[in-house]
Amino acid sequence: MTTRILSISGLRGVIGDGLDPIYVTKFAAALGTMFCGGRVVVARDGRFTGPMLHHAVISGLIATGCEVLDAGICTTPGCGVLVKHHQAAGGLQITASHNPIEWNGLKPFAPDGSVFNRELGQQLIRILEQDDIAWKDWSALGKVTPLEDPAAVHIRKVLDLVDVDAIRKKKFRVVLDCNHGSGAVGGPQLLQALGCDVVVLGGTPDGRFEHIPEPIEKNLGELCRQVVNHKAHAGFAQDPDADRLAIVDNTGRFIGEELTLALAADFVLERRKGPFVVNGSTSRVTADIAARHSCQFHRSFVGEAHVCAKMRAVQAIFGGEGNGGVIEPRIGYVRDSLVSMAYVLAGLAEKKTTLEKWADSLPFYTIVKDKITCPASAVPQACAALRDAFPDADARDGDGLRLDWADRWVQVRASNTEPIIRIIAEAPNTDDAVRLIDKALQVVKSAVTVTP
Repeated sequence: MTTRILSISGLRGVIGDGLDPIYVTKFAAALGTMFCGGRVVVARDGRFTGPMLHHAVISGLIATGCEVLDAGICTTPGCGVLVKHHQAAGGLQITASHNPIEWNGLKPFAPDGSVFNRELGQQLIRILEQDDIAWKDWSALGKVTPLEDPAAVHIRKVLDLVDVDAIRKKKFRVVLDCNHGSGAVGGPQLLQALGCDVVVLGGTPDGRFEHIPEPIEKNLGELCRQVVNHKAHAGFAQDPDADRLAIVDNTGRFIGEELTLALAADFVLERRKGPFVVNGSTSRVTADIAARHSCQFHRSFVGEAHVCAKMRAVQAIFGGEGNGGVIEPRIGYVRDSLVSMAYVLAGLAEKKTTLEKWADSLPFYTIVKDKITCPASAVPQACAALRDAFPDADARDGDGLRLDWADRWVQVRASNTEPIIRIIAEAPNTDDAVRLIDKALQVVKSAVTVTP
């Protein structure tokens, strides 16, 4: 085994090189043990390796007495919604999110439909690692109950958040890039319910990605072209499990995943006042928007579980991550691309402007992201080297290292989902951001051993 990552948030690995049906069955059985043989919602994204893991997961859950509510192909936020709707003991989404095609993984959900917090994650890992699994005999095995139209409940809840009639009157034309992921089950239906003329790219959820799955600019050239070709009001790109969203404006310009949260927050915080939470790697435009609308602003460690924990602690009304992940507590404590699309369209309908003009009205920063492949154990050396290289910065430890100045920042941290170190820099203009990250990369590479 060379590529398997187990954390409080779940499991990811490369099929055939760390992620195999034996380990997956054991993971699912540990989860079934933790849920005391209760009802468990199981769903998967569109990856073509999903059926193999799906059978392994069901085997492990049935063997520990669980009733599996099988949602089939479903979005990650949709899985969370179904857990709460069916009052299940928990849930399990089979997905590797934005990771490359050879990856897959398992993401567990708590009884309230939220991602696992640290306590639940550690409990699951303890059962798994100590092999403390409550296998059932032949008379106490579980069963499988298929769920019909698994996206319907989620879509109804999202529609309740916005003025549907106002959006429908605009008759927006939208290009949606599902990239053969689970967003194809739910995404087009939501947009059609909002009265949009929808052009779908990669609308078959079979996991045969037409481009690298992470929804970042270099992977979305075709979406940009199709927005222009169809004279669309917006282009939306989902990652494979549809918890993240990136946006292309009406001119075909990629405005990014960072602005997904910013635009949604600009719409929400103008109408509902309260605490707003983002992670430590999210653009400072979100802090500016919180200040614009007189709302408290908080940062958490990076990772969906950390953001959700902070949101609960401060009773936030809204939150998310700069990777295109909007978290709306009224739907669930999980990132949600369907909520993102609904809020952006609602904002366009109400503001009576174009996406280009709305995006340009927000404070401008350039955020630059890079990564190097090396073990997470190298992060302390990288942090120490950066601290020495930038002695004039305000240094904040705890989630790697973040260095802040009056108008810019740089961060180095281990990824929660891949065997890499992430380096992120932001400044008011592109040249300064590029210079900052270039220097940081040079410092980090000189301090650690980079894996080819």
